[in-house]
Amino acid sequence: MKPILPSLGLALILSSTSMPVAADSKPEITVYKDPNCGCCIDWANHMEDNGFRVKSIDTQRLNHIKADSGLTPALASCHTAFVDGYVIEGHVPADDVKRLLAESPDTLGLAVPGMPIGSPGMEMGDRRDPYQVLMFNDRGQTRVFSEHN
Repeated sequence: MKPILPSLGLALILSSTSMPVAADSKPEITVYKDPNCGCCIDWANHMEDNGFRVKSIDTQRLNHIKADSGLTPALASCHTAFVDGYVIEGHVPADDVKRLLAESPDTLGLAVPGMPIGSPGMEMGDRRDPYQVLMFNDRGQTRVFSEHN
């Protein structure tokens, strides 16, 4: 079952920006970001390098997009993306997004809260801080989807 969208406005955004994933095509992911954020561009490049078609939209309304998509402040990061009806918040690795799409769980999406060093788009040499990718639902509940060291 696909996630239930929290608002009509978000439903319209998702219906116009996400495409079904087909075995022979690249999934499209739409990224909403601040126009001055370099790490968001680096994350989008990571997604492209890993088989996604990226549509990037600069906006000053990120907080509204986050709230409309069901994100709590504790899950927030610097950009919010949508793919195949799911919300992807922050520096989630492409392999985790691919796994989400393959497993198609009943959830709103995945989040990497904050901006952990070493996550995609936040590379700083050899430094890698451990972080978790969290799966979240429409009640604000989370569980660990994956861990990265």
